[in-house]
Amino acid sequence: MTEHLNKEKFFEKVFNWEKNKEWKFEGELPCVIDFWAPWCGPCRVVGPVIDELSEEYKGKVNFYKVNTDEEQELAGAFGIRSIPSLLFVPMEGQPKMAVGALPKEALKEAIDKELLTVTA
Repeated sequence: MTEHLNKEKFFEKVFNWEKNKEWKFEGELPCVIDFWAPWCGPCRVVGPVIDELSEEYKGKVNFYKVNTDEEQELAGAFGIRSIPSLLFVPMEGQPKMAVGALPKEALKEAIDKELLTVTA
Protein backbone atom coordinates (compact mmCIF):
# COMPACT_ATOMS: atom_id res chain seq x y z
CA MET A 1 0.00 0.00 0.00
CA THR A 2 1.16 3.52 -0.74
CA GLU A 3 2.18 5.48 2.36
CA HIS A 4 1.93 9.25 2.74
CA LEU A 5 5.10 10.82 4.13
CA ASN A 6 5.60 13.94 6.19
CA LYS A 7 9.08 15.32 6.89
CA GLU A 8 9.55 13.21 10.03
CA LYS A 9 8.57 9.95 8.28
CA PHE A 10 10.69 10.92 5.27
CA PHE A 11 13.76 11.30 7.51
CA GLU A 12 13.05 7.87 9.01
CA LYS A 13 12.26 5.95 5.81
CA VAL A 14 14.18 7.72 3.05
CA PHE A 15 16.81 10.34 3.87
CA ASN A 16 17.61 12.71 6.72
CA TRP A 17 19.39 15.70 5.19
CA GLU A 18 19.66 17.41 8.58
CA LYS A 19 21.81 14.53 9.87
CA ASN A 20 23.69 13.51 6.69
CA LYS A 21 25.43 15.82 4.23
CA GLU A 22 25.90 13.02 1.67
CA TRP A 23 22.99 10.96 0.34
CA LYS A 24 22.33 8.02 2.68
CA PHE A 25 19.21 5.95 1.99
CA GLU A 26 17.50 4.88 5.23
CA GLY A 27 15.01 2.42 3.72
CA GLU A 28 14.92 -1.37 3.73
CA LEU A 29 13.61 -1.65 0.15
CA PRO A 30 14.14 0.56 -2.90
CA CYS A 31 11.32 3.06 -3.24
CA VAL A 32 9.37 5.35 -5.53
CA ILE A 33 8.25 8.70 -4.12
CA ASP A 34 5.36 10.47 -5.83
CA PHE A 35 5.47 14.25 -5.26
CA TRP A 36 1.91 15.42 -5.94
CA ALA A 37 -0.86 17.87 -4.96
CA PRO A 38 -4.64 17.36 -4.72
CA TRP A 39 -5.40 20.14 -7.27
CA CYS A 40 -3.08 18.66 -9.94
CA GLY A 41 -4.97 16.83 -12.73
CA PRO A 42 -2.04 14.71 -13.97
CA CYS A 43 -1.27 13.79 -10.33
CA ARG A 44 -4.80 12.42 -9.96
CA VAL A 45 -4.17 10.26 -13.05
CA VAL A 46 -0.84 8.92 -11.74
CA GLY A 47 -2.10 8.32 -8.18
CA PRO A 48 -4.18 5.19 -8.88
CA VAL A 49 -1.38 3.78 -11.08
CA ILE A 50 1.07 4.21 -8.18
CA ASP A 51 -1.42 2.42 -5.91
CA GLU A 52 -1.67 -0.49 -8.41
CA LEU A 53 2.11 -0.72 -8.71
CA SER A 54 2.47 -0.73 -4.92
CA GLU A 55 0.43 -3.95 -4.91
CA GLU A 56 2.30 -5.46 -7.88
CA TYR A 57 5.72 -4.76 -6.37
CA LYS A 58 4.75 -5.51 -2.75
CA GLY A 59 7.77 -6.79 -0.82
CA LYS A 60 10.19 -5.58 -3.53
CA VAL A 61 9.65 -1.81 -3.76
CA ASN A 62 8.03 0.65 -1.35
CA PHE A 63 5.80 3.43 -2.69
CA TYR A 64 5.41 6.76 -0.94
CA LYS A 65 3.48 9.96 -1.64
CA VAL A 66 4.44 13.48 -0.62
CA ASN A 67 1.76 16.17 -0.82
CA THR A 68 3.78 19.19 -1.99
CA ASP A 69 1.17 21.63 -0.61
CA GLU A 70 1.52 20.19 2.91
CA GLU A 71 5.24 19.35 2.75
CA GLN A 72 6.79 22.37 1.03
CA GLU A 73 10.14 21.87 2.76
CA LEU A 74 10.40 18.31 1.38
CA ALA A 75 9.48 19.47 -2.12
CA GLY A 76 12.03 22.28 -1.84
CA ALA A 77 14.78 19.93 -0.65
CA PHE A 78 14.42 17.97 -3.91
CA GLY A 79 13.95 21.01 -6.12
CA ILE A 80 10.43 20.00 -7.15
CA ARG A 81 9.28 22.61 -9.69
CA SER A 82 6.51 20.69 -11.43
CA ILE A 83 4.27 17.84 -10.42
CA PRO A 84 3.81 15.00 -10.63
CA SER A 85 7.48 14.26 -10.02
CA LEU A 86 8.60 10.74 -9.21
CA LEU A 87 11.81 10.00 -7.35
CA PHE A 88 13.24 6.52 -7.92
CA VAL A 89 15.45 5.58 -4.96
CA PRO A 90 17.67 2.50 -5.34
CA MET A 91 19.22 0.70 -2.36
CA GLU A 92 22.64 1.95 -3.43
CA GLY A 93 23.62 4.93 -5.53
CA GLN A 94 21.88 8.20 -6.21
CA PRO A 95 18.12 8.62 -6.67
CA LYS A 96 16.78 9.61 -10.10
CA MET A 97 13.90 11.96 -10.82
CA ALA A 98 11.24 11.62 -13.52
CA VAL A 99 8.84 14.51 -14.15
CA GLY A 100 5.36 14.20 -15.60
CA ALA A 101 2.53 11.70 -15.69
CA LEU A 102 4.18 8.57 -17.02
CA PRO A 103 2.00 5.69 -18.25
CA LYS A 104 1.98 2.48 -16.20
CA GLU A 105 4.24 0.56 -18.60
CA ALA A 106 6.85 3.34 -18.56
CA LEU A 107 6.76 3.38 -14.76
CA LYS A 108 7.21 -0.40 -14.62
CA GLU A 109 10.16 -0.14 -17.02
CA ALA A 110 11.77 2.56 -14.89
CA ILE A 111 11.21 0.59 -11.67
CA ASP A 112 12.65 -2.59 -13.19
CA LYS A 113 15.64 -0.74 -14.66
CA GLU A 114 16.45 1.72 -11.88
CA LEU A 115 15.44 -0.21 -8.76
CA LEU A 116 15.45 -3.94 -9.43
CA THR A 117 18.38 -4.43 -11.83
CA VAL A 118 21.44 -5.42 -9.85
CA THR A 119 24.60 -4.17 -11.51
CA ALA A 120 27.79 -6.15 -11.02
